[in-house]
Amino acid sequence: MFNLFRMDLYRMKRSRSVYVCLGLLLLASAFVYTMMWLLAVPQGQETAIRIGMLTAAEAQDYQMILDGVDTLEMFRQISLDGGAYCAIFGICVILFVCMDYKNGFVKNIMALYQNRWVYVGSKLLAAATLNILYLLLNYLFVLLLNGLFGKMIPWADLRDVLFYMAWIWLLTTAFAGLLLLICVCARSTAAGVLAAILLGSGTIVDILNQIFALFHLGDWMKYSIYMTISAGPSKYTSLQDLRVFALGAGFLILYSLLAGIVLQKRDI
Repeated sequence: MFNLFRMDLYRMKRSRSVYVCLGLLLLASAFVYTMMWLLAVPQGQETAIRIGMLTAAEAQDYQMILDGVDTLEMFRQISLDGGAYCAIFGICVILFVCMDYKNGFVKNIMALYQNRWVYVGSKLLAAATLNILYLLLNYLFVLLLNGLFGKMIPWADLRDVLFYMAWIWLLTTAFAGLLLLICVCARSTAAGVLAAILLGSGTIVDILNQIFALFHLGDWMKYSIYMTISAGPSKYTSLQDLRVFALGAGFLILYSLLAGIVLQKRDI
């Protein structure tokens, strides 16, 4: 499996989609930071008023917008809480996995590795590696932007950052497992990309939540990946905060097993 994993990493390194998706994440961070500087920082407000973006009265209303926000909270609001990260990362995973089917590369892999669980494991390891790189680079870019904009918001505590990064990595890797399952079932790049956007942005979860609410079952949706990512803790305060790790591990195991079973049952 590790030979296949190394090959996947090499292919990822040479894939344009990996760099395009990373660029989109960084561009979103730069855009939001620029907007917050224009709206909430006195020097930025002067510029916004000068270019006609704000009036002096409106500038007063925006001065408190960054109260209680640190670099970790800003990182969450830009990328994770709204689903932008999951959608973009999910598209990258779909493009990478479905390309095996599109160019017939998967047939060569299966000819070399009779055990199809090796394929699932390799793809999940590659997705998990890409995931942690995306998260770290995105957060480091947020820190860089905060420095460039004159420490617009306070730095987050390192312990809070490590706690948050650990569970968000596990849950977003579980999301990659879900997309891997969709890919081995549909074997269509278009269907996979659509699924990544609808699932990552929370559109499907919102629809299901409204349907379940009619039967008084809406509370179950808070255990979904999207809802957990949006409402999960930013810092460790009690044992209950560790529930996110259990959910992430459970979803990752479930989707990995289902993807492996589907791959075993279906012809390539």
